[in-house]
Amino acid sequence: QVQFVESGGGLVQPGGSLRLSCAASGNIVRIYTMGWYRQVPGTQRELVAYIISGSGTTNYVDSVKGRFTISKDGGKNTVFLQMNSLKPEDTAVYYCYANLGGRTYWGQGTQVTVSS
Repeated sequence: QVQFVESGGGLVQPGGSLRLSCAASGNIVRIYTMGWYRQVPGTQRELVAYIISGSGTTNYVDSVKGRFTISKDGGKNTVFLQMNSLKPEDTAVYYCYANLGGRTYWGQGTQVTVSS
């Protein structure tokens, strides 16, 4: 079993910032990749960003490039998403995930709302 503790979501005005955190724990030998998806009700889930643990290589969906930064603390099995210059279209439930090689585990999600 793998468990996640997600935090950092909330309500913010357009142009503001939030920092999401996700710490994985449990039956973990090695995490290969960690990242974040987001989902708006009634739409398909969208991959926002991920980071490869061994190399530090990152990838972002085009709509967040230059505004979001993903980072990690590998020793603590933790991934972060720094979100700057937030827009209303960033509003969604954000889910962290960890790929352990054999399968992928998901967090419970945290709500991010960008509105005036």
